[in-house]
Amino acid sequence: MSKYIWLEELKNVIKTGELFVDEPLNKYTKTKLGGSADLLVMPGTMDEMEAAVKYAYKNEIPLLLLGNGSNMVVRDGGVRGIVLHMSKLDTIVINGTHVHAEAGAHIIDVSRQSAAACLTGFEFACGIPGSVGGAMAMNAGAYGGEIKDIIVQATVMDRTGKIFVLSKDELELGYRQSIIAKNGLFVLSADFKLEEGNQSEIDAKVADLTFQRESKQPLEYPSAGSVFKRPVGYFAGKLIQDSGLQGKGFGGAEVSEKHAGFIINKNNATASDYIQTIEMVKKEVKNRFDVELELEVKIVGEEPQ
Repeated sequence: MSKYIWLEELKNVIKTGELFVDEPLNKYTKTKLGGSADLLVMPGTMDEMEAAVKYAYKNEIPLLLLGNGSNMVVRDGGVRGIVLHMSKLDTIVINGTHVHAEAGAHIIDVSRQSAAACLTGFEFACGIPGSVGGAMAMNAGAYGGEIKDIIVQATVMDRTGKIFVLSKDELELGYRQSIIAKNGLFVLSADFKLEEGNQSEIDAKVADLTFQRESKQPLEYPSAGSVFKRPVGYFAGKLIQDSGLQGKGFGGAEVSEKHAGFIINKNNATASDYIQTIEMVKKEVKNRFDVELELEVKIVGEEPQ
């Protein structure tokens, strides 16, 4: 079946969401890179999400979930099949110390709304650019906090469209890993448990973490955030810095001079530029320090024809 048949058939079930054929994915990624999706689907409800996943499974269509596009590099040839974008599923509900957030909600917004409700425990995420779904999949963390510290459970869907709930222990959350990523599950929503706090202390902590992030990270340029995981016994950024790679790269992509752990799209880079720069960094760090850097970002899609 062609993407145009997918489009017409999915119109029967995607009523409140949106459908786009040959949609450029550089509009949806933080790197501002990537080719087009055969079909981009933005479900408007959880039922539409379920219907889209079941449709793809039934018809053996490749399916990729795109959250906030903050931790993903899409190759210049784009993505074949269906890309699900969760941006419309972004409800956040706070009830006492319990926070419920749909997968498409920005983790920054969940953190900020929690802080505004005088709840403490989520301040660490005040600068993480991803979605709740992406944060769950990689057990996102910063400044000494991680999702696993506050999560109660997550509602997920497998690739057949079956929905079930996973407890904190069942999520198998570790350093930048989870059962979600391991088994290719889709997060629908997450439930967090916070604590009542002191508003002035919460505000001060958020302000301090925001200052640290803005002063140390190259937020003025598109990027995928921290490109590499922290190697055991080392810091990726320090290894890259000590390799003399800051300011170097391919095409419009460059290792940030502000934070060596970031690769930025400085001047109309292509995804190929970005990936070449990643490979250069891995090779140089391996040569100099005999340390194998492991990607934190996910590279998807195809090379251009």
